[in-house]
Order: sequence, then structure tokens, then C-alpha cells
Amino acid sequence: MSDTHDPEHSGQEYLSGPAFGGYGYATPPPPPPRPHRSRALVITGVAALAIGAAAGGLINGLGSSPAGTATATSKTMLTTSEIASRVDPGLVDVVSTDGLAQTQSAGTGIVLTSNGEILTNNHVISGATSIKVIDIGNGKTYTAKVVGYDQSHDVAVIQAQGASGLTRASLGNSSTVNTGDRVVALGNAQGKGGTPSVAEGNVTALNQSITASDEASGDSEQLTGLLETNAPIQPGDSGGPLVSAYGQVIGMDTAASSTYQFQGQSSSGTTAYAIPINTAVAIANQIEAGDGSSTVHIGATAYLGVGVDPQGGNNGFGAPGSSTSGAYLAEVAQGSPAANAGLVQGDTLTTIAGTSVSTFEQIQHALVKYHPGDSVSIAWTDATGQSHTANVTLATGPAQ
Repeated sequence: MSDTHDPEHSGQEYLSGPAFGGYGYATPPPPPPRPHRSRALVITGVAALAIGAAAGGLINGLGSSPAGTATATSKTMLTTSEIASRVDPGLVDVVSTDGLAQTQSAGTGIVLTSNGEILTNNHVISGATSIKVIDIGNGKTYTAKVVGYDQSHDVAVIQAQGASGLTRASLGNSSTVNTGDRVVALGNAQGKGGTPSVAEGNVTALNQSITASDEASGDSEQLTGLLETNAPIQPGDSGGPLVSAYGQVIGMDTAASSTYQFQGQSSSGTTAYAIPINTAVAIANQIEAGDGSSTVHIGATAYLGVGVDPQGGNNGFGAPGSSTSGAYLAEVAQGSPAANAGLVQGDTLTTIAGTSVSTFEQIQHALVKYHPGDSVSIAWTDATGQSHTANVTLATGPAQ
């Protein structure tokens, strides 16, 4: 969660992910974190997709938690203030702490169940060593744990510990959304907390594809099937709801145009993107079912303990001057599984479980299906060009 973004000067949304894989576990506890910043994604490319709206069951197993009040919807169009007053109680502020970088970052979450299962963006909790949520409905603060996440779709489910009786958000059907529909985005804009911010707009396109880049690591993710809107969402709104004129959540805000500037002024040219709620909930149901896959990770994050400097090495081709393909290691955490296997700074990691890796993103993806305690084979080349292999037992790391 290397948060180099400055919301006072750029306002750019970006896919966040630690370039150094969460080293806080091998060092003494850090001092208190610095003031938090808001989380966001930077859009480097946009394309329309010739596909249908994503299908997916609406809250199914997720809706089986103890009964709780759901936010009210309407059969007639609501005013913006009516939408906000109805939906706000079903939201939370999400504050993620990165113990290594000694920073906090803020986003938004949507309450799925009364016992505290919360939907948010993966990039909101990426790199977190601890997470707390502040429920808008009751004002209480809860510690949260990660239930699971899907980096490739920027979806995560977290669980507020000890929560009960929370107000749930009323979810709509995103397959019925049309271009031109009026929408309202709600969230924790710029991480200010308190009453959620309000951003009005319209759906401007369906089934959009964007490339979202991580400013810290240089890695990119392709997000597809998105709703496009001109609602001026801001950093910190990530993970918050895109709401229909009838008070139903039809999307989860995930990214905004990199041209949007925050100097106390709203940009008239904002383009924002939301994950259709059907898509997000289908992934959430998969996570809750414990059904891991090549993209969906369940439970605690596996930790190898290697750092890949996107500016170091030879742009993913091993050590400077080397033609060896692999991830050039800028750092290896002391006491980590990688260090215990004999890897050191300057080595080139080439494979994990037989999968070739040359970037930090590829290392993350290779570890998605693994968990703390799992044994995995790795291969690397040292600075002299000698090849090595080893089996390592993965440790517990921050959310990815």
C-alpha cells in the first residue's frame, strides 16, 4: 500500500499495491502512522467492450445473516438528498493502515450483511496490515479482517469484527442500467470521514474496459465490463456505491479520470467508472463460499518477502546488464521465507511454483492461490549467474 499519491495536487485515481510486499513482519513495531490519505486508481487507457452486462446472483448466501434493516428504496424517483439519507446508513468508512510505510489510507465500503460483511475495492485494502471500519449507520468503529479478494476485478470482502444489527445497503440489478440513467455516487471523499460525500451524474456508457496503473510499482490491471459515469467521484470514494434514482446500489465506484484535479474545484470533465453490482456481488459470494481460484484469494495473504524496485534492474530482465528474464530483487526482508531460502538483494527471482515471474504484479498473481503455511517451489539466479531452487514455507503478509 505504498501511497505516494498526493490528493491535494493530483487527485488521480490509481491501483495501489505495495512494491515491496509488506516487510513490517520482520521488523519491530513501527511508530504511529502518519495522517491518512484517500485511495484511488489512475486510468491509463479506456476502451468499450462488445459484451453484455454482467450477470450474477444478487445477495444470496450473503443475505442469510441475522435479520437487519436494509436501506429504503422507492418505486418513484428520489431527490439527491433523499437518496443520500436512505443509502448513507448502509455504508462504512474504511481506514487501512500500512505498518511498514507508517501511513493510513481511506476508502468506502458497502454493508452486505447485518453482521458486518462489507464490500469494497481491493485497492482500498491493498497492503494493509490492519483495517478498521466506521459504520455510518451506528457511528461505531470496528476492527476488520480480510475475508478474501480478487485483484483482477478490484473486489474485496472484509468482515467487521463483533458487528451485529448493521443497516444493509439495498442492492439493485445492474443488468437493467441504461445509458443516460441518473445516478448518485456516495463515499468518503478525500478521506474526510463523517457524512458521506455526494456526487451527481448520469451513466454515460456501459461495458467499458480501462487500464488502471499502480504509480508505486508501475504495474497495470485491466478492469472490464464497467459502468461509466460523469459523476465527479474523488479519491476516498473508492469502494462506495453508485446509486440509482430509486435508491438502489447498482455499482461500486472504483476509478476516475486522471485529469481530475482537486484544488477545491470540481472538474467539469470527470469520467468515473464503477463495477456493476451484479459482478461485484457474484465475486463476493464466491469469496464467502471459500471458493478460491486463480484470481480469487480466500483468507490471509501468503508472504514471500521480496521487494521488486520498478526502477531497478533492467526493466524486469534481471540484474543490470543481464539478459536473464526475471524479477530483479531490490530487497529481501530479513527473516522472511525468501531470506531463509538464501535469496539476497541483487538476485533475480525467475519462477514461483513453475510460473515465470518478472514483475511484482506477476509475483502477486503467482501467490494468489496459496496461503500462509503452504510450501511452494521457487527458482532464482544469483548475481554471478548461478541458478538455485528451493521449497519455501510461506508466511502471513498484508493484504494484496
